Amino acid sequence: MQLGLFMATQWRQGADLGPELDNLIEQVRAARASGLVSIMVGQHFVSGPLQMFQSMPLLARLAAEAKGMRVGPGLLLLPLLNPVVVAEECATLDWLTDGNAIIGLGLGYRHEEFSSIGVPFKERVPRFVEGVAVIRKMWRDDVVEHSGRFHTVNKVQASLKPKRPGGPPIWMAGDVEVAVKRAARLADAWMPSPMVTLKSVGKLNALFRDTRAELGLPAVAEYPIIRECHVGSGVGRAIDEVREPLAYKYESYASWGEASGFVPADRIRGDFDQFAASRFIIGSENEVADQIAAYGAETGTNHILLRVQWPGLDQKTALRTLERLGRVVEKVK
Repeated sequence: MQLGLFMATQWRQGADLGPELDNLIEQVRAARASGLVSIMVGQHFVSGPLQMFQSMPLLARLAAEAKGMRVGPGLLLLPLLNPVVVAEECATLDWLTDGNAIIGLGLGYRHEEFSSIGVPFKERVPRFVEGVAVIRKMWRDDVVEHSGRFHTVNKVQASLKPKRPGGPPIWMAGDVEVAVKRAARLADAWMPSPMVTLKSVGKLNALFRDTRAELGLPAVAEYPIIRECHVGSGVGRAIDEVREPLAYKYESYASWGEASGFVPADRIRGDFDQFAASRFIIGSENEVADQIAAYGAETGTNHILLRVQWPGLDQKTALRTLERLGRVVEKVK
């Protein structure tokens, strides 16, 4: 089992972002010292009521602190982006990380993002599929040709190829069966969000494996997931130490609307503890180690990206969790 850090890059409205880059740098250093092997950051646009740094420029800075770690966006909203730009920026990131980049890609689910950028929401799946094809060609082919519904590339050469031959592994998100099958066909791994329960992770990982086999594709090496995580002080219930900022984050997501179906607002507002218990990894050091082991044994997961901070949670608490995760790493090796 490998553990990584899924970095928190969102802050409440009005929060002073002045010290936050230094805080993120400190977290990367702490994660590396604790034996975590990867860092990823997410992407949203027009994210109010949350302030949010954009992933690629931030990762370029953090890569300098993450020597030897795997680094990447988790995930880029590909239908909203030009795949030629994505391919060349990610190739650059692969060089900045000495061939250790990981590229997470997803459809996106917020209508506000699509309307603000001018991409029809109904086109998100075909744009995504075609965008992946363009990225693979940009990384692989000496002369790139592509004529599709949304993109045309006329016999050009990429500015650079990734350091890793063929390009970084692509991890695809999506929390329903059709998305898992798409990932099995197009990606190097499927990466579920914290919305997917432990039981469902196991079921959908099996679907991913079976779909690969049916398509005659080789088995993949990695089964990553993203989980919210807090390693408690050992005094009282660990979830009580982070309840308010963690609930605030998910309440903010719920406020984005019900149309996507991504965030079950009724369950968040009805019984947050029960909602969290089936999705997040929270407890003492031993309890967190046991929960991580359960993911490995029950779902086949072998790489967990842990997010240890949410809007309003102070830096000291996040750093204490990262320090305690160093001891958890030793328990789950």
